[in-house]
Amino acid sequence: ILEICIKPKLSIYKGEIMANNNENDNNEKGKFNLMAELKSWLGIIITAAAIAFCLNTFIIANSHVPSASMENTIMTGDRVIGFRLSYLFEDPKRGDVIIFRYPDDEKTFYVKRIIGIPGDVIDIKDGHVYLNNSPDPMEEPYIKEPMIPEPDMHFEVPENGYFCMGDNRNSSGDARYWHNTYVYKNKIISKVIFKYFPNIGLIKVPSVEVECDGTQIAQR
Repeated sequence: ILEICIKPKLSIYKGEIMANNNENDNNEKGKFNLMAELKSWLGIIITAAAIAFCLNTFIIANSHVPSASMENTIMTGDRVIGFRLSYLFEDPKRGDVIIFRYPDDEKTFYVKRIIGIPGDVIDIKDGHVYLNNSPDPMEEPYIKEPMIPEPDMHFEVPENGYFCMGDNRNSSGDARYWHNTYVYKNKIISKVIFKYFPNIGLIKVPSVEVECDGTQIAQR
């Protein structure tokens, strides 16, 4: 009789032990799956951050334009994307819009348009820009409005230097007024390709070819 009473109790105890073991196993598996999921997400975040860092450091320049100096090409508050590799195999051209280190304070970045390239002679008179002693002013379809006439200005662009101005000439602090007039190639960060906020649009770059005597022969 004693054996009959004891055996069922032993069976119950064994069942409880097995149930507890299964519950512990499930808890351990749950913890393992959570850790694996966290590690997976952490890897994705680190990879994405590394890709973003490489893109922003070596491929693109993402900039906010706080002023009206480039209107109506780039409006106040626009965000633009520049391509850092644009001038890896070629030189900047007239008409390019660039992001560069401001010559008078290289901690500050500016966005302007290239008007003169190395070797160019720039004359500004009667509210017009004259290139390389041309009798005719440059065609500049991108400027916001005609320039307000100022005293005549004369500039000779040095080797590796670029003369840059804003499209909104009457509200632009540009090379006309800088202490260090020219932007040198090694200070150019990128060529602006498009704006993406609040509106999306490509940055148009007119192509200008100039003969030795300064005659403007083509623009498109």
